Amino acid sequence: MDIDELKARVGTRIGTSDWVEVGQDRIDAFADTTIDHEPIHVDPVAGRDLGFGGTIAHGFLSLSLLAPFYKSGYPKIDRRSYGLNYGFNKVRFLAPVKSGKRVRGHFTLIDMVEKQPNRYQLTSEVSVEIEGEAKPALVAEWLTFVEIEPHHPQEQEQSGQDHA
Repeated sequence: MDIDELKARVGTRIGTSDWVEVGQDRIDAFADTTIDHEPIHVDPVAGRDLGFGGTIAHGFLSLSLLAPFYKSGYPKIDRRSYGLNYGFNKVRFLAPVKSGKRVRGHFTLIDMVEKQPNRYQLTSEVSVEIEGEAKPALVAEWLTFVEIEPHHPQEQEQSGQDHA
C-alpha cells in the first residue's frame, strides 16, 4: 500500500491478522521464558478451581502476539525501509485467553504523523479477538515508526539520506 493511501485510511480498520492458537505448549514456553509459573497459567487444576475451566494465557503472552499479528494483518507499506515498535499509549486486558483458544488481531489506524521527511509515527488501535468470545482479550493503542524510501533522487537529497 502506498503511504498516501495509508494516510487516507486514518480512522478506519486497515487489517485483520491470521488466527494463532494459544495452546498449553505456548503458555508453558512463555512461562519458562518470563519466569512466571503462576499456577493459573501452568496448572489445569488451579485454573479449574478458579473458575476458568483450565489454564489461561498470560496477559503479556497475548500482548506479545501483536508482533506476528502485525506481520499477517497490517498492510504492507510500499518502499518501507524499516519499522520499529515505539511502544504503547495504553493497554487494557479485558478477557482471559483459555488454553487451546485461537486469537487474532484487528488493526484500526488512529493517527499518522510525518515526523521528518519520509519518517512516520503511526498510532493503531489493536483489538485481540478470541474466537467464539464476545469480549476481546485486550485492546491496545500501539505506536510504530516507519521510514519510507524516497520516490525520487531529489527527495533523497532533501531528506539528507545517502543510500549508496
